[in-house]
Amino acid sequence: MIKWREEFRLGIETIDEQHKKLFAIANEAYDLLKNDFYIDKYDRIVAILKELRDYTIYHFNSEEDYMKSIGYKKLLSHKVEHNDFVEKINSIDLDKLDENQDEYILELLNFVVDWIEQHILGTDKQIVS
Repeated sequence: MIKWREEFRLGIETIDEQHKKLFAIANEAYDLLKNDFYIDKYDRIVAILKELRDYTIYHFNSEEDYMKSIGYKKLLSHKVEHNDFVEKINSIDLDKLDENQDEYILELLNFVVDWIEQHILGTDKQIVS
């Protein structure tokens, strides 16, 4: 569903690799959505959400440490975007998720993919410009 493209490259190897991992997690969710062999996907969805949340927190901390190390002037506003993303993931209603799993995966995927693309191409690109 979401593929790494060269336009996403910041030229900061550790951050680029971490971004690729976020793409991989989004693709896990996409693969689960397309898998018709699982009737009940709830446990797998919860596991993907946990992985996404945990890895995102790790990545955001790493990215923020990098920005501090270079004296990046927009660190605070960048951090607000990171916090908003984590809050969105933490606010997912697991009861709603269980009611219509495929619809919820699709809604989550749309949010994550849009956010990743906009954040990397917009906010993250400013770090290296």
